Amino acid sequence: MERVVERFLKYVKYDTQSSMDTKTTPSTPGQKVLGEDLAKELEQIGMKDVSFDENGYIMATLPSNMEVEVPTIGLIAHMDTALDASGKDVNPQIVKSYNGEDIVLKNGVVISAAEYPVLKNYKGQDIITTDGTTLLGADNKAGIAEIITAVEYLINNPQIKHGTIKVAFTPDEEIGEGADHFDVKKFNADFAYTMDGGEIGEIEMENFNAAHAKININGNSIHTGTAKDKLINSISIASELMAMLPAGQKPEYTEGYEGFFHVNDIRGKIEHTYLYMIIRDHDKAKLIDKKKLIENIVSFLNAKYGEGTVVMELEDQYFNMREHIEPVMYIVDMAKKAMEEVGITPKQRAIRGGTDGARLTYVGLPTPNIFTGGHNFHGKLEYIPIPSMVKAVEVILKIVELNNNNKK
Repeated sequence: MERVVERFLKYVKYDTQSSMDTKTTPSTPGQKVLGEDLAKELEQIGMKDVSFDENGYIMATLPSNMEVEVPTIGLIAHMDTALDASGKDVNPQIVKSYNGEDIVLKNGVVISAAEYPVLKNYKGQDIITTDGTTLLGADNKAGIAEIITAVEYLINNPQIKHGTIKVAFTPDEEIGEGADHFDVKKFNADFAYTMDGGEIGEIEMENFNAAHAKININGNSIHTGTAKDKLINSISIASELMAMLPAGQKPEYTEGYEGFFHVNDIRGKIEHTYLYMIIRDHDKAKLIDKKKLIENIVSFLNAKYGEGTVVMELEDQYFNMREHIEPVMYIVDMAKKAMEEVGITPKQRAIRGGTDGARLTYVGLPTPNIFTGGHNFHGKLEYIPIPSMVKAVEVILKIVELNNNNKK
């Protein structure tokens, strides 16, 4: 427990928020700072073939100590934190023996037990929270801490038999670029798990199909005193575009397998407004319909205000990994059995998002997603119960043990 907590509290102090604006990999220098230190730490604990490449990807190997050959397991987490809230000057707090009531942070920020009833499941446990001014960074520094703690345990206990284990930490997952420069051949695992899920027990083998739209709206600025029939307000057109989207198809109104449109960045003045939108659906056909809708909206606005008023780049980002996981379901079943054997009830769910694993699965590395234990990712109300982190470490170790029965 001490090691995984110590590591996590150290990692969250690094400002590794990614950026969509820099067009570099990694997108922010803080990720390289953390990456360099993680590479050194992996070497110090005894991992082999540690590499940290020019794009900020870390890979390392724990060689097999068995005489028979078993499949090589990969363990993956990402270093960056989300754009939605600041990741600078993170000041984590430990709530000792949580009493089941509201958790009051700084400046009147409250993690409400009524609004987040799952919080009461952790009554009596120690919980790590933010101080109410930043996100926490459990997404995904908890995963990094859990992976390193697990492999360190194996290194320090050589009597525990295991096959070859590969570890990778990636940059820029939060902006959808975590797998862009991932060298699957170099990683050389038979399958992998991203330690990037939420509450204890989660395991996920299906995710959204995803696209994003970068929309530039061009206006015409004229003094308001003489603006009639001349001024074109790009901000107003952006508002009109958003109003034409289906009102109920937003993340705040959807759950389960329901898809959505989500505008998560808008910047503008009269002459130009930039809008960034993500489009999600578990059903690929429904995603295609959603993309057609936004294309029709853009066409309508250009017909109304003039061709070239709205310019959109619409691109696919990743696809549902389910169809590629199903042929190797034993890796999901093994993870679920590992959870059961350490006293956890597995909760198989569809990810209402995506992970590096979704894209890696599509290029030949089957990679379902396992819990880290965190809640309320990407915001000031983020928290993670310490026992959940410990259980994540135990699950990794149990998967390694169960894999010893899978002869190659």
